[in-house]
Amino acid sequence: MADLVIRGGMVVDGTGAAPIEADVAIESGRITEVGRVAARGKDEIDASGRIVSPGFIDIHTHYDGQAVWDSHLAPSAWHGVTTAVMGNCGVGFAPCRAADRDKLIELMEGVEDIPGPILHEGLDWRWETFPEYLDALDAKARDIDICALVPHAALRVHVMGQRGLELENANQADIAAMRALVAEAVRAGAFGVSTSRTISHKTLKGDPTPTLRAQEEELLGLAEGLRDAGHGLLEMVSDWNTPDPATEFAIVRRVVEATGAPVLFSLTARHDRTEAWKQLLAMSDAAAAQGLPIRPVFPPRPIGILLGLQGSQNPFAGCASYKEIAHLPAPQRAAAMRDPACRARILSEDRITGSTFPLITRLSFDRMFPFGDPPDYAPPKEASIAAIAAREGRSAEEVAYDILTAHDGADFIFAPLTNFHDYTLSASAECLRHPNAIAGLSDGGAHVGFISDGSFPTFLLSYWARDAKEQVFALPEIIRRLTSDTARAAGLTDRGVLKPGMKADVNVFDLKALSLEPPRMVNDLPAGGRRLLQKARGYVATVVSGAVTYRDGEATGALPGRLVRAGR
Repeated sequence: MADLVIRGGMVVDGTGAAPIEADVAIESGRITEVGRVAARGKDEIDASGRIVSPGFIDIHTHYDGQAVWDSHLAPSAWHGVTTAVMGNCGVGFAPCRAADRDKLIELMEGVEDIPGPILHEGLDWRWETFPEYLDALDAKARDIDICALVPHAALRVHVMGQRGLELENANQADIAAMRALVAEAVRAGAFGVSTSRTISHKTLKGDPTPTLRAQEEELLGLAEGLRDAGHGLLEMVSDWNTPDPATEFAIVRRVVEATGAPVLFSLTARHDRTEAWKQLLAMSDAAAAQGLPIRPVFPPRPIGILLGLQGSQNPFAGCASYKEIAHLPAPQRAAAMRDPACRARILSEDRITGSTFPLITRLSFDRMFPFGDPPDYAPPKEASIAAIAAREGRSAEEVAYDILTAHDGADFIFAPLTNFHDYTLSASAECLRHPNAIAGLSDGGAHVGFISDGSFPTFLLSYWARDAKEQVFALPEIIRRLTSDTARAAGLTDRGVLKPGMKADVNVFDLKALSLEPPRMVNDLPAGGRRLLQKARGYVATVVSGAVTYRDGEATGALPGRLVRAGR
């Protein structure tokens, strides 16, 4: 008798092969049979009319803090993710001396929008070195598996102290020390090292990330640490404008040529530089054709912020009269804002000068949209707040104000920041046409107050394999991009494909029913912290290491997820 049999589903095995109707048998956490399974299971899942796929691997998340205090890594676990790679963008919490803890918390707070009080209460700091951090993670059971990258910012602060924070160039001794720490971490189980070279990554005080101006020699030192350990990837995010994409991409090429280290970089279609992403996509394709493992990771929909009274930002947060009532709960604040006198005052005030949100100057009402139920991530231009205002003969500020104050302040405004410059998802569609490009950038676990992209896997399936206006992609290809492709990119060899001997991470879902619920703000973080969470409909079951962790979207209580150590 098998431990679990998933019976009668359409098996899409993760390789890109056509679906087949089959059963999947699981014993001792491994797949033992795919086909007509005669044996009964101690537990069985009826998958008739449903899709059976490998569990999804998300290679760009930020659960570095949440994984310390939480056994349930929502929202990713709700969207079929069974393995998450965290520690991206060069930020994290190890290695770290006691004197530097506040510095790393301030950086994570600014870069990934995880408030400091949450981190101060949630982190128990049972570590200083990265191997000790991995041991702390290893001691906790979870609903999904996690893999960790070494954050370059933590390395730099650990080695260089204040010099690193002040963006001084690393000297040869600094580089040698960072190289040794990378090798030590990878030998202990890290999957690689991450770095950031973007000016948008700052502390709340406005200080840039310590890695912003790291020279080529320093990046080479990180990659040499990977080579010393024998494996591992380099993940990076950059603005690609120093002085242009080709110049910086050439640095990456030289690092890869010298060390053989695979590089994954974030690729977004910016609205102010509409051709740069195409150049980077072409250069990475050319590099791959020459045998250089340089791969872009792109978002399958616009990366956008949610503005609302429940969230951490809204268009009127900088107004003096709004600040007087900002402490009120959202329903009370909405009621106060509907008072005609308060409404008139706020609408008459300067909403930009007093704002503490740097992105406010980049947001225009022609790229803001009402965010409904079901949420629309590809709204037409005529649905923008500016277009609504023009049709109704009102100001855009009035339209936005009334959206925010309706329904007790529960509604959001969606403001796409990337991958929507032409008001379509054509940029994401183009990236999906390139096999070297990886679908990702969910940032699961981060941006808790105004971004909710942990639902990327569900969107990839429901939109690009079913509903897309631009091009509907074959379901086996979309599932391959979520499973074996991301597993291979991360260096995971035991998962991502449904075949005997592979780890039994499995999703069962109804493609026709798959959909996203609107994000909601909940208070469930340490120190009473709030975060946006978004659930999905249509998942029948999620299985991790042979244990059913979710049935019909609800946790079963099983916690088979563990820290995965690279090379083990």
